[in-house]
Amino acid sequence: MPRQKKAKKIFVLDTSVLLYDSEAVKNFEKHDIAIPITVLEELDSFKKGNTVTNLHAREFIRYLDRITDANMIQKWIPLNGKSHGKIRVISDEGSKVNASDVFGSQKNDHRILNSALKLREEEPDKKVTLVSKDINLRLKARALSLDAEDYETIRIKDINHLYRGKTDLKFEDNTHINDLYKKGQIDYDEIDQTNPVSNHYYILKNHSSSALGYYNPASKKVELVKQMNAYGITPRNAEQTFAMHALMNPEVLLATITGAAGTGKTLLALACALEQRSQYRQIYLARPIVPLSNRDLGYLPGDVKSKIDPYMQPLWDNLNIIKNQYKETSKQYKKIDEMVQTEKLSIVPLAYIRGRSLNNVIFIVDEAQNLTPHEIKTIITRAGENTKIIFTGDIFQIDTPYLDAQSNGLSYLVDRMNNNDVYAHINLEKGERSELANLASKFL
Repeated sequence: MPRQKKAKKIFVLDTSVLLYDSEAVKNFEKHDIAIPITVLEELDSFKKGNTVTNLHAREFIRYLDRITDANMIQKWIPLNGKSHGKIRVISDEGSKVNASDVFGSQKNDHRILNSALKLREEEPDKKVTLVSKDINLRLKARALSLDAEDYETIRIKDINHLYRGKTDLKFEDNTHINDLYKKGQIDYDEIDQTNPVSNHYYILKNHSSSALGYYNPASKKVELVKQMNAYGITPRNAEQTFAMHALMNPEVLLATITGAAGTGKTLLALACALEQRSQYRQIYLARPIVPLSNRDLGYLPGDVKSKIDPYMQPLWDNLNIIKNQYKETSKQYKKIDEMVQTEKLSIVPLAYIRGRSLNNVIFIVDEAQNLTPHEIKTIITRAGENTKIIFTGDIFQIDTPYLDAQSNGLSYLVDRMNNNDVYAHINLEKGERSELANLASKFL
């Protein structure tokens, strides 16, 4: 019996998809792509600026201009190769069901819905599906019996099994633990039979003792991890010890530290950077700016420093915690103030990093869960010689529209990068901010 061909579909792309990934149209295999004219209008309003969103808007507009050439874009135009479908821009919003009437307001979202509904009327033999990163738009589409789905090409399939960076191993006797303490290293196959993961951490336990180790890809051994101190900060649990080890390991050029609020992600990253200050020309600290009411920095009064200071306050708070480990008259306290004044330690907005080459620096990016995969890639590709990049964040605390635990850049990075020799990751589990903070996290 001959195998039946799968019916072609038409995917209608919302603005949010193209602002998230300018190459989205290439990821729908042989199926056709429709772009509502309203989406082009919205992209036009996004094309000016220096954010990754502005970049994606410009990139897609250029791409559409290039592939359509002199053709009328309201007709189906083939995408590259036989394995891809066709693309067109749809301008007819005269569907039988008017979304603006149903929802009682005139909005661009409703015009996009009307375009998709009209296309479905014109193409009854094909399944028309709206693709959007906007949850509310997808819900509205389904309320009108229109198929809708999230854009999932750059998305983690199973967030519950995202790489965590460490494994607990239990033994009946303490032979392996004693050997690890005595020799400083043991053969990997003595403790685990699965394939080793570079820079993976282990908690070895038996009834009476325990030891911390990590798989060193250079020696191909599990080596002892000792507790260390970084600029007055000492780890309070095994995961923090692992994080500090990864951050201080000169062979690890890229590190990610995830965990809920109060687990010590930013504090550990800052302390380890300060401890290694003599090995680098500069320490950069940054965090994504998520403006209120989608207003850009330009709306705020003052110079660049005045604009970004309110967003960067958590970084200053962590810096003050480290400073206050020491007396004001101490060398360590004065050194931090001196580094800030001479800009050896500099807090900057991420927008000012784009286009630069980062040589001989430690670059800490806090709240990295609010970055897209493309933004994460852009930052890492800035790395020059002798540069270490550290991303910290809580993948379940997203402040940016159209991102979630499965599609944000930090989750994507952890999923794609693990088991590389220059990369290490650890997920912090225990809150160390205060007993009160732990109670709130647990019961509220």
